[in-house]
Amino acid sequence: MKYSDVLRLIADVTASQWGMVTTAQAGALGIPRLALARLAAAGHLERLAHGVYRDAGAPSDEFEDLRAAWLSAEPKLLAEERLGDLKDGVVVASSSAALLHGVGDLWANRHEFVTRQRRQTQRAEIRYRQRILEDRDVTLAKGLPVMTLERTLADLLEEMGELSLVADALGSAVRKQPLDFDRLRDLFSPLAERNGFKRHDGGAVLEHLMEIAGLDLDSVARRILDDPKLSALVVAKYLEAAG
Repeated sequence: MKYSDVLRLIADVTASQWGMVTTAQAGALGIPRLALARLAAAGHLERLAHGVYRDAGAPSDEFEDLRAAWLSAEPKLLAEERLGDLKDGVVVASSSAALLHGVGDLWANRHEFVTRQRRQTQRAEIRYRQRILEDRDVTLAKGLPVMTLERTLADLLEEMGELSLVADALGSAVRKQPLDFDRLRDLFSPLAERNGFKRHDGGAVLEHLMEIAGLDLDSVARRILDDPKLSALVVAKYLEAAG
């Protein structure tokens, strides 16, 4: 089969998968692994991960490796087939989820995923954990199924147990979008006792994290007082509302 014929066959797949194709998906089209390896050697494809190639002409971005890892988790299925039921599939979690959401100053040294069923892998760059998620705790970010910001923060607290890192991520998340604080309290509740708080007191966990992040009322008030322009704006708004 000519290179041009192979590239034409996989074009429909790569067009809907960030320019990527798995060897299993190519095999379903009658394209052997050897053909993909030869295309890569010729510079038409680029090997990104085990069993995943990218069209050399497709744009790349900072989440390319994470997407390739996610595709390799279920290599026979197309991305669009896997997005119909987010919570029951392979979901980006923990520090990988924080990276995808753009919150916190965390460095993901491996790709973190959760699945409903227990899974294992020999690949050091990927880790799976077993979790049963609710529909409301999974969303799409950069085209990938990922824990919501609230569920991500709880997952970070459960995984790391480092309050300052979680507080940093919380601070970034609050500045990024409105959060469901009731949901956060619920998610923090089973983690309260192990982090030094009263059993099931998710509210105390949230309050402490907000204090560390400088998001509590006292910290906010101090920042307002320290900024003359912001203080003047607050006073003006108050007088406007009162008048």
